[in-house]
Amino acid sequence: MRCRFDVPQITDEWVFRDDLMKESDVMLEILDKMEFEQVYNILEKSFPEDERRPFAEQLSMLDIEKYRIWVYKDKGQTAGFIAVWDLQNILFVEHLAVSQNFRNGGLGSRILREFAEMTDKQICLEVEPPETDIAKRRIEFYRRNGFYFNDYEYFQPPISKGKKALKLFIMTSGRAVSREEFTEIRDSIYRNVYETEEHISGQ
Repeated sequence: MRCRFDVPQITDEWVFRDDLMKESDVMLEILDKMEFEQVYNILEKSFPEDERRPFAEQLSMLDIEKYRIWVYKDKGQTAGFIAVWDLQNILFVEHLAVSQNFRNGGLGSRILREFAEMTDKQICLEVEPPETDIAKRRIEFYRRNGFYFNDYEYFQPPISKGKKALKLFIMTSGRAVSREEFTEIRDSIYRNVYETEEHISGQ
């Protein structure tokens, strides 16, 4: 997952437990499936092809119990969203994006902070290698919002058929993780999000 705004075997119990999310006065709300097109328009304009699924495939993700999209609305218009997987012991943020009409106002930070306040679980996400100025700024954005960079090799498997694998890194909320913890997080993401057991390395 890259921001855009300038483990155990699966069981039937591995579902997104909305009843375990904390009640708060946040302005995030679960996406109404009828409004998915608004979210996808933001996604399509914010992420390159190798970082998103086709429309129909992304829409079908809403039927997966471990996957949720929260949206932030302004006067009825979707201003931004955060898409999250519940991987039992950790929450994986797959996408976080703000509409071009609402950028540069701190909304990305607000969405991330308000989501973090809704759970006691550690949160993880993917970031690009700190090889460009924009990648470094995105990493710093997450650091300012309580995330830690884990310097372990990680490749995002293809997000969909025909997409490319990407060299990324994992950041985690609250603290950095040990190599053993990282391996568990990586394997859980691979198995549940990308549906692969293959440990992808440099290619």
